[in-house]
Amino acid sequence: MKKQTAGRDNLGDFAPKFAELNDDILFGEVWSREDKLSARDRSLITCAALMAQGAFPQLKSHMIIGKKNGITKDEMVELITHLAFYCGWPKAWSAFDLAKEIFTD
Repeated sequence: MKKQTAGRDNLGDFAPKFAELNDDILFGEVWSREDKLSARDRSLITCAALMAQGAFPQLKSHMIIGKKNGITKDEMVELITHLAFYCGWPKAWSAFDLAKEIFTD
């Protein structure tokens, strides 16, 4: 997995400790444990959690990461369709807007 620098790039000067935890712990240690759970599966789980919260700016970023980690358009469509019944129909509509942008080549 490519080294994550989003924390330092976006918050390094403003919130350096948070940036460090984001880049080094969350992405550097947790996401790198691919012997426990693949990056693809972590992406699916993360997208599901972010959709459930309605955290759409972060969901967009993680859909992009998920696509790089091998999630297909059909899998993302199925994830959103399934979660529509558990998270809410409006959240599914919002998530589909993002997915259409990211998974349409």
